[in-house]
Amino acid sequence: MVNDLKLFNELVELLLQEEERQPVAIPIDTDKLYQTLDLQLHDEPALDADFKKTLSQLIISTPKTASTSFFNQLFGGRLNRATLGDLLAVMLNNSMYTYKVAGAQVGIEKTILYRICEMIGYGSESDGTFAPGGSMSNFMAMLMARDKFDASIRNEGVHGTMTIYTSEASHYSISKNASFMGIGREQVRLIKTNDFGEMLADDLELQIKGDLSKSNHPFFVNATAGTTVLGTFDDIESISNVCKTYNLWLHVDGAYCGSVIFSNKYKHLVKGLQLTDSFSLNAHKMLGTPLTCSIIVTQDKKYLSQSFSNDAEYLYQTDDDAFNLGKTSLQCGRRNDALKLWTLWKSVGNKGLQAIVDKQFELANVARHYIKNHSDYTLYSFDDSISVCFNYKNIPPKTLCTLLYEQSELMVGFGTHRHNEFVRLVTINTSIDEEHILNFFRTIESFVERTDSI
Repeated sequence: MVNDLKLFNELVELLLQEEERQPVAIPIDTDKLYQTLDLQLHDEPALDADFKKTLSQLIISTPKTASTSFFNQLFGGRLNRATLGDLLAVMLNNSMYTYKVAGAQVGIEKTILYRICEMIGYGSESDGTFAPGGSMSNFMAMLMARDKFDASIRNEGVHGTMTIYTSEASHYSISKNASFMGIGREQVRLIKTNDFGEMLADDLELQIKGDLSKSNHPFFVNATAGTTVLGTFDDIESISNVCKTYNLWLHVDGAYCGSVIFSNKYKHLVKGLQLTDSFSLNAHKMLGTPLTCSIIVTQDKKYLSQSFSNDAEYLYQTDDDAFNLGKTSLQCGRRNDALKLWTLWKSVGNKGLQAIVDKQFELANVARHYIKNHSDYTLYSFDDSISVCFNYKNIPPKTLCTLLYEQSELMVGFGTHRHNEFVRLVTINTSIDEEHILNFFRTIESFVERTDSI
C-alpha cells in the first residue's frame, strides 16, 4: 500500500504539471487510440515500470477538466477540500445502503439532505437521497410522481395513457426516462418557451387541457433551474399555479444551477421552490465537488419509501429504517457521494459556498461585458446566467469549437436556440478567474488570426 500511495502521489504531481504545461490535452483520434496507448489486458501482470509508464501516458492524454482552458461542460475545476472528502470515501469504501456498514457516514448524508430541505422551505416531513447523476434524480422524481398518481402501477404496470410535461429547452433525460418507466417518449409534451428559454405556463395549461379532453392522464411537470444551453430559470411560481389547479407533481431539475440556493444574491432565481414536490441539484456542477454528487429531495418522504423501498432480510438486519438508506434509494450498493460535499461545506461554511456560486455569475458578467464591447462578437445570452453564448466574426461555431479542440487551444462547446447556433462559454469551472476569461477571448482571436482553415 505504501508503494502504491507513493506512485499515486507521483502521478498526481504529473497531472498538476500537465495542467500547466498542456492545459488542453492533445486529442488522440479514435481510430488510433489502441495503437497509441497500451490499454490491452494480458494473462501476465505488467511490470511495475511499464505499468507506471502506461499510467503516465494515460494522464497526459486525458482531457484536463480542472485546467483553466476547460469551458466545455457544466462542471470543471478542483476544490481541495472536496477532493479530500472523495479520496477519504474511496479509502473507507463504505456502501451507503445500511447503517450497519456505513455508520456515521449515514449521518453525513442525512445532515446534508435535511439542511437542503430546510434551505428551500420544505417541511418536517421532507427527505431525500443521493442519486448516480442528474438524469437519475429526474428519473426518481418521475417515479415518485407516477406512484403518487396511481400506486397500483408498481405491481400491475402502466395502464392508460399517462402524460409528462417539460419545456422544449429542458434536459433530454426527461424523454429518456419516460421510455425507461413505460410511459413512452411520445407521451412527453414539450412546452413552448419565450425568447429567454423560459417555459410558458399558458402553453403548459393548454397542453394539459388538451390531454384531459382525450381522457389521457397528466401526472408530472418538470421545470428547470438552469437549462442546458442558455442557463435559463423557469418561473416556478407560475408553473406551480398550473400544477396545483390540475393536481400534478412539480419537479424542479436544478442539476445545472440549482445550487443558487446557497447564494443570497441569486436564490431569487428559484423563488417558489417551497411550492414544489421535488427538487434536485448536482453539487459536482456549481459547487465544484468531484463527479458525481447528485441530490434529490422531496416534500413528503413517504413517496421515497413508496417508490423505492423493498424488503430484503439478508440486507436490512439491524437499526431504524430511517438510517438504512437503501430503503429510499434507486440503488442497493451505493458509493459515499455525500462525504466530499460535507468536507467542502464543513470547511468553508455557507459563506464559502455562496462565494463559489457568486463568482460564477461575476465571471459570466465579465465575459458578457467583453463581448458587448468588442464589435467582432455577437451576444445571444442574457444576464443572470452562467452560460455565455456568442459568435465571433460569424465563423460557424461548430467549426471554431472543433478546431480549437483538435489543435489543443481550448475546450469549449456550441449550442443552438431559436435556430441560432453559437459558442457556449460556461463559467462554472472553479479553477478560473477573470484573467482566464479574458485569456479565453484572446486565445480565440489569436487562433482565428493565424488559422488559414477558417
